[in-house]
Amino acid sequence: MLTFLHFFISPKHFYKLATRLIPIAWIVCLLSLGYGLTVGLAFAPADYQQGEAYRIIYVHVPCATLSLMVFAVMAVMSFVYLIWKIKLADIFAKASAPIGASFTFLALVTGALWGKPMWGTWWIWDVRLTSELILLFVYLGIIALRAAIENVETSSRAASILTLVGAVDLPIVHYSVNWWNTLHQKASLLQFAKPTLAPSMLFPLLAMLLAFSCYYIAVMLMRSRCELLLREAETKRIQDAINTFQ
Repeated sequence: MLTFLHFFISPKHFYKLATRLIPIAWIVCLLSLGYGLTVGLAFAPADYQQGEAYRIIYVHVPCATLSLMVFAVMAVMSFVYLIWKIKLADIFAKASAPIGASFTFLALVTGALWGKPMWGTWWIWDVRLTSELILLFVYLGIIALRAAIENVETSSRAASILTLVGAVDLPIVHYSVNWWNTLHQKASLLQFAKPTLAPSMLFPLLAMLLAFSCYYIAVMLMRSRCELLLREAETKRIQDAINTFQ
């Protein structure tokens, strides 16, 4: 527990640990991606209803899952920053926003590509699709808010509040297929007690989820290191300027 807290409190310790974790995350990402794409696209059987078109789930489902998971991480980090003013928590939240927005955009695009042959239309104002689109707008709003405010502390506080407000959309996206009658199919991945996917389809999908998760971890840590160096450089530059006038 003390090591975990030290990781958050000490930027120096975080930088060293991130440097060690990034290569590991990339290796796991590439291995999982290779297995998931090879087995999912070449060896998994075609779906008895959707045919070959179902294979887009190996990209769509990980993107949709990560779009929610990344925002959940941002919400937790924003809460930590607002309560305890831990700088690294805000850095994690800032570094995660563009990645989460990319996952959300890809989830919408791949969903449209799947929806055209299945539903006969690229887009429909289904609850799941609409709430996912709102999530993308929230991501973009957070990114724009941080860019619009020059003061780091002010922008971090405003972005954290907006993130916590936007987190209300997460349960709507996730449970919309259960709360309302929608065209979008019910959840099939998380029902391990009664799985609706055959193992030959499920295992490569899980591998793709692992690959996308490791990709997020690697890129988030890389972006966090850069943001940390930038903030530390700004702090040192300001301190040097103060010392010059003393």
